[in-house]
Amino acid sequence: MNRKLSLLAGVLLALPFAARAEVQPHPLFTEGAVLQRGVNIPVWGKAKSGEQVTVEFCGQTAKATADAEGSWKVCLKKCDAGGPFKLVIRGENTITLTNVCVGEVWVCSGQSNMGFTMNRAANAATAIPASADPQLRLFKVPMVTADTPQYGVKAEWAVSAPAAVSNFTAVGYFFGRDLRKALGVPVGLIMTAWGGSYAEAWTDHATLAKVCPAAFERYEASIKGYDPEKAKVNFERAKANYKVAVAKAKAAGTKPPNAPRQPDDPRTTKNRPSVLFNAMLAPLQPFAIRGAIWYQGESNAGRAKEYQTLFPAMIANWRQTWKLGDFPFFFVQIAPYSGQPPEIREAQLISWQKTPNTAMAVITDHGDAADIHPTAKEPVGGRLALAARALTYGEKIEFSGPVFSKLKIKGGKAVLSFDHLGGGLVAKDGALKGFTVAGADPASSKDSAGAGKKFVPATAVIEGDTVVVSSAEVKAPSAVRFGWANVPEVNLFNKAGLPATPFRTDVE
Repeated sequence: MNRKLSLLAGVLLALPFAARAEVQPHPLFTEGAVLQRGVNIPVWGKAKSGEQVTVEFCGQTAKATADAEGSWKVCLKKCDAGGPFKLVIRGENTITLTNVCVGEVWVCSGQSNMGFTMNRAANAATAIPASADPQLRLFKVPMVTADTPQYGVKAEWAVSAPAAVSNFTAVGYFFGRDLRKALGVPVGLIMTAWGGSYAEAWTDHATLAKVCPAAFERYEASIKGYDPEKAKVNFERAKANYKVAVAKAKAAGTKPPNAPRQPDDPRTTKNRPSVLFNAMLAPLQPFAIRGAIWYQGESNAGRAKEYQTLFPAMIANWRQTWKLGDFPFFFVQIAPYSGQPPEIREAQLISWQKTPNTAMAVITDHGDAADIHPTAKEPVGGRLALAARALTYGEKIEFSGPVFSKLKIKGGKAVLSFDHLGGGLVAKDGALKGFTVAGADPASSKDSAGAGKKFVPATAVIEGDTVVVSSAEVKAPSAVRFGWANVPEVNLFNKAGLPATPFRTDVE
């Protein structure tokens, strides 16, 4: 978009639409836009009530009349990939966009690991200078909240180049870059992510009321118990203590602690129910997309059981409101980190297994026990791209590591079968590790607290397409766990080079 048109768009977004006399497309329709191939393409915007609007694109002409609120929408028929093409929108004025492509459009959403930008990625120094690609386009949604669904966003498309890529999602960029290489068509990426965000904030009000009413109860309780003056005093005290701790660390030559973060005001926090759906997702609908990639769950880890229901409901909610059917939704399993329990990874695994047209990228080999934001984002985006290439675009490739499917007890040993063998099971860099086993005898299988099964480290070996697990301490095994830890140390892969997801056979 040229500077004059960009300034005009910013002014128009700030004004009530009823005050405008000129036809204006929704902000998703700017120079550099990518429109989804192979589906009907809605194009919409605002104009004066009763104004006749004509849209011309790729030999098609569609017409609409602005309604009483000044809204208009047309629907273009399916287009093949290519471009750049010219998009013309005529009303009492004419807007001509000359750099619009048709290809594959994906939404990139979630929390801080999706919001993690390219300039912080492990290989930023080499990847960013190589990022120029006129047929890879980026759209970054601002981080805002709203209590009701919104119409527009203050953003515009940018062509992939070092300046634009530097502050764009690293996972999303590598995903899109790999799709460009595999498909050879234009790719558009829409980044809409916010660090520390709950899944509840990305889910609309009606869905939450049905599947997670506790979200509203927690919100009301947080407001009731909030004292802004007390919060301010506590934060100032934390900052003072931090200064003392930094001085001590400097004197001792040790690593200083992390600085305290300004606490959220629950009355305005980004994690109020539905506010990110309203402000950062609803404005994108009904823009035609192929699918979505998602990296979130860390903020819901303390409610992993709830997430087993909430996450699939959120996916269904996006699909229902977008009205594109069960579009592809591929997500990342939470990386190993000292503060992330295994139950959240299990919730994500269960969500994958019971939700159609989804996939899960496992990254147990790319975590950081001391940092919730591992910097190796290229393999994460690459594994999401594998899922898209296999499930969405029909390539005959493996997209997942081994996934537990069946347990048999045979001769005092547990025999595990797996899906997604990827050519065969592999123990990477030595003997298998990360397996534990519990016995069937109730008297001997309680843990030290008497709270449940007692799991002990086990020997695991690959036999054909199975893993055989045993322990001298467990004569009659009944359950096996793999990678069941905050920071799983595991090395079961398939020959496609993809790691097995952590699991337990004693699913609650």
